[in-house]
Amino acid sequence: MEKPLDGRVAIVTGGSRGLGAAFARGLAASGAKVALTSRDKARAQLVVDELLATGATAVAVEAEMRSRASVNAAVEAATQALGPIDILVNNAGGCVHAPALDVTEEDWIDVIETNLNGVWYGCQAVGRQMIEAGRRGSIVNIGSMSGAIVNRPQMQPAYNASKAAVHHLTRSLAAEWGPFGIRVNALAPGYVKTEIAPVDEPRFRQHWIEDAPLQRYATPEEIVPTLLHLVGDGADFMTGSVVFIDGGYTLW
Repeated sequence: MEKPLDGRVAIVTGGSRGLGAAFARGLAASGAKVALTSRDKARAQLVVDELLATGATAVAVEAEMRSRASVNAAVEAATQALGPIDILVNNAGGCVHAPALDVTEEDWIDVIETNLNGVWYGCQAVGRQMIEAGRRGSIVNIGSMSGAIVNRPQMQPAYNASKAAVHHLTRSLAAEWGPFGIRVNALAPGYVKTEIAPVDEPRFRQHWIEDAPLQRYATPEEIVPTLLHLVGDGADFMTGSVVFIDGGYTLW
């Protein structure tokens, strides 16, 4: 049976766990050949092995998103293994919880380089490939509701700034690359239960859970259908959008 993404090649950064792994599973189930990048290639290979067992086509590629050279090499490796890239999901990211005056220079640089520069490097590498080959494509940058609000009770100024920048970079690239047939959108999740998000901790319940109209957090699998819509033909007239999936959190 034909699947909606049959014949397309996708690369998911930060694909070894959490949202990235869920995105990779969803793309593979929809027929795409998927390359997963991670600093920890062995961990990404565990997800790849899982996908291969279902009959999907997938590869793990080591990449350090803070390095342009590493990102370029990862895109080249993915292309050599699977073919030209049709879909890029810029998912890799990190966060530091600290009040502004306690954020070290090292922490600030690490968050900005991972969350913003890494997205920029990925977009440039894949965008250049698409434009030079005259290929239509879809890029989805994973932003956050934190790009539009200030979270509480934890302070995270570097993360918030990086995600706001990702949202506007998305719009900028969408405007510039639309004439080439390249669509660029962003997903802005709210609180999602992953290995690195302490959504179950009682100290966060009031502000993370009870403040949201739906009064719960999401699972990674609940974010996947919107990603699949954005990269599929059903969203062919959609570009420059930042789609919030936050249980209504940003309504207040």
